[in-house]
Amino acid sequence: MVEVQTLTDTSVFGQIAEHQHEQVVFCHDQETGLRAIIGIHNTVLGPALGGTRMWHYASDAEALNDVLRLSRGMTYKAAISGLNLGGGKAVIIGDAKTMKTEGLLRKFGRFVKNLNGKYITAEDVNMTTKDMEYIRMETKHVAGLPESMGGSGDPSPVTAYGTYMGMKAAAKKLYGSDSLAGKRIAVQGVGHVGTYLLEYLQKEGAKLVLTDYYEDRALEAAARFGARAVSLDEIYDQEVDIYSPCALGATINDDTIDRLKCRIVAGCANNQLKDEEVHGPGLVERGILYAPDFLINAGGLINVYSEVIGGSRQSALTQTEKIYDYTLQVFQKAEQEQSHPQHAAIRQAEERIAALGKVKSTY
Repeated sequence: MVEVQTLTDTSVFGQIAEHQHEQVVFCHDQETGLRAIIGIHNTVLGPALGGTRMWHYASDAEALNDVLRLSRGMTYKAAISGLNLGGGKAVIIGDAKTMKTEGLLRKFGRFVKNLNGKYITAEDVNMTTKDMEYIRMETKHVAGLPESMGGSGDPSPVTAYGTYMGMKAAAKKLYGSDSLAGKRIAVQGVGHVGTYLLEYLQKEGAKLVLTDYYEDRALEAAARFGARAVSLDEIYDQEVDIYSPCALGATINDDTIDRLKCRIVAGCANNQLKDEEVHGPGLVERGILYAPDFLINAGGLINVYSEVIGGSRQSALTQTEKIYDYTLQVFQKAEQEQSHPQHAAIRQAEERIAALGKVKSTY
């Protein structure tokens, strides 16, 4: 289930203004059943690059809320990672298991094409490299293509690697050592990225507990990685060192924050804090160190950016490894400003955008 942040203005333009978006595109095609929204948040640093996810939202309002928050996060993710990219995201409304077809994806590709390069799409939740192939048939503005087509392939391993680096940086800050051996880690969500993260954590000797929306997937991952599987709701009550949200957003909210029994929150999900100005300080008050989501999960974006500029997978991994140092810098900035890490990370990203905004306005 997608948690939706409460907005102060429920009108469409009110929400766009609140998040300061440049452009929002509503895509509809009756013949293929396509209903999609593309959010372009900021293109000061370059074209907006961000994945497309397909999800069975409870309402169109939820879908709009999600794409606005996700595309905003992509702006900060690119900026804080030093990439010459803006922030964008797209959502396709519908059940991926029953509604996703070649025709629907190619029609979506036509909408992306019509943006003339201002938005570049890629893989996200419930989308695959094969889906990117279909979209590529209609537009060149797509990344995350299979390696057989000259692309960078599945970005999930690189996203997991960056999250792992950020988690180790948080451990270094809190414990004085970045070793995760023996650390108790609760992983929420064992999809593509969560599974790769589990591989890193298992190799380092962490003690793992996990959950997933799909019970069979959770049980399979538990058997594979020697972990303990729990229900979706039980994950918040686990006595662990690190809670790692790796599914959908807003899992740190009014209902869950007081249940957390961890010292660190570090995961690969986007928008983990339901309300940044409430739950960011709330974690600080509870003595929990938060590794900003858009900072430590930037590996996937770094990977597809490398594809766009003609770089290699190795160069993407080298750049992703720097997330370790960037995370430590954000922790230091938060201390200096007497704020919380999410706020410090956003300020750092905005400072780069503002500096380069003096050179150019939008893409």
